[in-house]
Amino acid sequence: MEIIQGGVTAAKGFKAAGMNAGIKNKTKKDMAMIFSEKPCVTAGTFTTNKVFAAPVKWDKNIVYNSEYSQAVVINSGVANACTGEEGDNACLREAQAVSKALGIPENSVLVASTGVIGMQLPMDTMVAGINALPSMLADTQEAGTQAAEAIMTTDTRSKQVAVTVDIKGKKVTVGGMCKGAGMIHPNMATMLCFITSDANIEKSALQKMTSAIVDDSFNMISVDGDTSTNDTVLVMANGMAENECIKENTPEYDEYFKALSYILTELSKMIAGDGEGCTCLFEVKVINAKERQQARTLAKSIVTSSLTKAAIFGHDANWGRILCAMGYSGADFEPEKVDIYFESSAGKLKIVENGKATDYSEEEATKILSQNPVTAIADVKQGDVNATAWGCDLTFDYVKINADYRS
Repeated sequence: MEIIQGGVTAAKGFKAAGMNAGIKNKTKKDMAMIFSEKPCVTAGTFTTNKVFAAPVKWDKNIVYNSEYSQAVVINSGVANACTGEEGDNACLREAQAVSKALGIPENSVLVASTGVIGMQLPMDTMVAGINALPSMLADTQEAGTQAAEAIMTTDTRSKQVAVTVDIKGKKVTVGGMCKGAGMIHPNMATMLCFITSDANIEKSALQKMTSAIVDDSFNMISVDGDTSTNDTVLVMANGMAENECIKENTPEYDEYFKALSYILTELSKMIAGDGEGCTCLFEVKVINAKERQQARTLAKSIVTSSLTKAAIFGHDANWGRILCAMGYSGADFEPEKVDIYFESSAGKLKIVENGKATDYSEEEATKILSQNPVTAIADVKQGDVNATAWGCDLTFDYVKINADYRS
């Protein structure tokens, strides 16, 4: 596998565009389009929030019931969530407009929205944007970046990654972009992720690996403990690499799995590290657990603890908060056996051994915790299973951003 520059336009046959349509204001990009020259097998995972947005309902139907997809249109500024029948009709109108503009079937069009909940999409503005975007579509890295910028809300930077992998002598490319900084919590099936690939792969195989990888990537991040109404991961593969079709239980499946896993994990970390108001990515590793679910539960409990996140912001080695978060997680472990470490580019320090504080240096601990990223490691000494979760510190600016989000 080789890491390359780019995002959704890195794979063969994919074009993208981003523009200001006037949804939010007259300056910031707020609408994007992704288009494949050939039809794509498509996989997806979606929010588990019972209050889910109209685009989630639309995309579930396309992913599960349509033979293929070929385009995605995305807007920021308005989430099209809690909008009733009018919101559902807005998705249909978007698909109809894209169908007409690109000459593709309505049921091959995916839609996505992010922004304020409860507002209706300005459909005249949306349709005008959809009609303008096709002439801007390009397969360049710049076009991919413009699309990535157009889907941002409170993000401070666009998020893209791409790789190539050899599948039986054919170079297969996978690229992606995502957005998310707030209302982020492990419960994926306001985070959106779009992956494009020129792989030739069976739809069932693509869905199986996407669901499995999301469970260990997007389902292991948290910024604020709020599961969005709009969470969506879409993976499109158009087969233009002309590799032998990837099927389950083959070496080629395993190779492609590694590439897609890298993409989704890196994008997950980018979201966690750009949490609203944050100053650093906070990584939590639970090691030597006896089973997978135990390790995952402990890691997520630590990474979502507001007190722990606040301590990370203050560069305070308050390890009691970590042990406390493990204790209320519901996972079974033996507190008197736990070792805890802090690690960063400044070094690694054991602060707890067998449930008690070591004779560590507070000065050294502060130095380690003053870096970005920061990792906490909890060794529960019960087996050989590990899990990793990603989050961020909790700062004053998080409250400032969300106190007046709608304005």
